[in-house]
Amino acid sequence: MQVFINQVPHELPAGATLADAVARLKARPPFAAAVNLQFVPNTQYAQKLLQADDRIDIITPVTGG
Repeated sequence: MQVFINQVPHELPAGATLADAVARLKARPPFAAAVNLQFVPNTQYAQKLLQADDRIDIITPVTGG
């Protein structure tokens, strides 16, 4: 199935979870994730099933001054 991770299309197998999407992106903490603009706590990544055309945002903090 196709999902969008940070607005880029990716193919994931049916039954994929948010944890699978994070692994696909090789994201390293710290970051936050949202599916269809809904924040998902990191403790729920493995339980959050994805659907075709879901929009996943992986957001990393920006530091500086």
